[in-house]
Amino acid sequence: MDNSIINQHISRQFNKEMEDIRNKVLTMGGLVEQQVDLATNAFMSYDMESAEKVIQQDQLINALEKDIDHECTEIMAKRQPAAFDLRMLIATIKIITDLERIGDEAARIAKMTMRIEAADYYQDKYYEIEHLLEMVKEMLNGALDAYARTDTEEVIAITAQDHKVDREYTSITRQLITQMMEDPRNITRALDMLWTARALERIGDHSCNVCEHVIYMVQGKDVRHLTHEELEKTVNEGR
Repeated sequence: MDNSIINQHISRQFNKEMEDIRNKVLTMGGLVEQQVDLATNAFMSYDMESAEKVIQQDQLINALEKDIDHECTEIMAKRQPAAFDLRMLIATIKIITDLERIGDEAARIAKMTMRIEAADYYQDKYYEIEHLLEMVKEMLNGALDAYARTDTEEVIAITAQDHKVDREYTSITRQLITQMMEDPRNITRALDMLWTARALERIGDHSCNVCEHVIYMVQGKDVRHLTHEELEKTVNEGR
């Protein structure tokens, strides 16, 4: 057989494998977004059915992480990719780790909701975390969109949100401490909400990590541990 035909076949197969990995990551990302929605809705509306669904689906996220990780490792061993393809595989392995941890945070919120139900504890509407929740969901969606489009154009705006999330989390913490000091009857509710706010803040952090991995994938630059100003300068220089 002509070597050029063999090379074309190998190239097509390699492209198919890379596209399959990309699609699986996006599927995993969509499932993680759904988990965050279900878990927070369950917590705020006292929905045990949604909380149970989150816990059950956590295994699907774990299985996807293992499957994608295995595929990436196999391709690196067999295909020996270079340049962008190699960076994409390395970045993907890191991205699915952050997505899996976001899924863990959603499951943690769901389990706490079920514990509250088991204790026959009445929940008010947790209005304090609604703004924090919307910011975090926006960050996660933006990070996944950046990966899907292999584009760093929006990552600066997404990572800038992290400072706002941190400030919101600090503000919520202060409010809750004040509530607990004013009336001990508020302690149970305040602690439940504090742990949920902490989980959301961590989801924001993992979303920022995904953005950093996308920058590495697209531009080949490691921007971990940089300040936001340094990150912005680095990304703009690479365009």
